[in-house]
Amino acid sequence: MTVDQGNNIITLNTVSKKTIVSRRRLAELVSTRLMLAATAFVGALVLIIAIGLFLKARPILEANSLGELLFSSTWRPSRGEFGFFPFIMGTLWVTILAGLIAMPISILGALYLAEYAPKRISALMKPAIDLLAGIPPVVYGIWGLLALAIGGINIGFNVLTGGIVLAIMVIPVIMSVSEEVFRMVPQEIKEASLAIGATKWETAKNVVIRNSLPGLAAATILGFSRAFGETMAVLMVVGNIARVPSSVLDPAYPLTALIANNYGEMMSIPLYDSALLLAALILFLAVVFFNVAARLVLAKIQQRWA
Repeated sequence: MTVDQGNNIITLNTVSKKTIVSRRRLAELVSTRLMLAATAFVGALVLIIAIGLFLKARPILEANSLGELLFSSTWRPSRGEFGFFPFIMGTLWVTILAGLIAMPISILGALYLAEYAPKRISALMKPAIDLLAGIPPVVYGIWGLLALAIGGINIGFNVLTGGIVLAIMVIPVIMSVSEEVFRMVPQEIKEASLAIGATKWETAKNVVIRNSLPGLAAATILGFSRAFGETMAVLMVVGNIARVPSSVLDPAYPLTALIANNYGEMMSIPLYDSALLLAALILFLAVVFFNVAARLVLAKIQQRWA
């Protein structure tokens, strides 16, 4: 009897362990499937948005050739003339200027935090950078309006004002990613450079920055993607005049401002809403392209130093 009871206890323990293992495997399988479903849902959202915008923009694409829409400078919705060239050029002028201002500031600041700054200063600066990244765009727009456009410096409503405001907005993005890229460079390489007599700056310039160039490109692309799709801060300070700028002191009319200022109004004009949604589709595809390119570059960097 004692032996039988012992065998029964062993059998029950074995069954209990198998049950626990089965439940854990089931829980792991369910959680994995849920995460896969959530990821697929997010990816599907991107596709759904793109398809929805394309279907809404399809009428104007059928009425006009894509080349005419993209390269014509005539914007007369009442006559059925929808030339996006001034708005595309306005977007590019403001975005490129913002990048030229933001890139050196962001990269040098990130290099200081990663290689030179004491831990205490670095710990204080990171929350400040995150705070700047989280400020609503309309706040930047009001600041640019009061400090740059009509008060303070008073440089007017033009590409320069928009570029400065956008640069301040994208600096936290570029700086944050650039700092992480700098920190990915192995310490052994830096120590080897210092060991052969290189100074701290020579090591930073010839080793850290040189090995981080792909990552810096990815950080810049991410910053450009935010600048390219920004709306509120831009439309408040660039002047919103539909002509191609010839200098940074000329007003501009970016695509984002075109959509924000006009969607919901004048919808009685044929194809007007379709034209605005085509502008939204162009912006959407550009931002997706920038983000995908940046993520691919960052992934290659992580594989390189893994």
